[in-house]
Amino acid sequence: MKKRITQDDYIKANRKASREAEIEMYGHPICHKRVHQSKKVYNRKKIKAANNKLPYLFY
Repeated sequence: MKKRITQDDYIKANRKASREAEIEMYGHPICHKRVHQSKKVYNRKKIKAANNKLPYLFY
């Protein structure tokens, strides 16, 4: 009984090998789907964190 390699098996094996190579190169998996966030985007969380670094409060 011969076992045939299907297209799904081939794709799965390639993805696994690619992921392992990526982890070996960089030490962790890289996310390729993450969208680059513009520096001009309003981000309240970052602004709040920056204000906490001031030595005193403005009234």
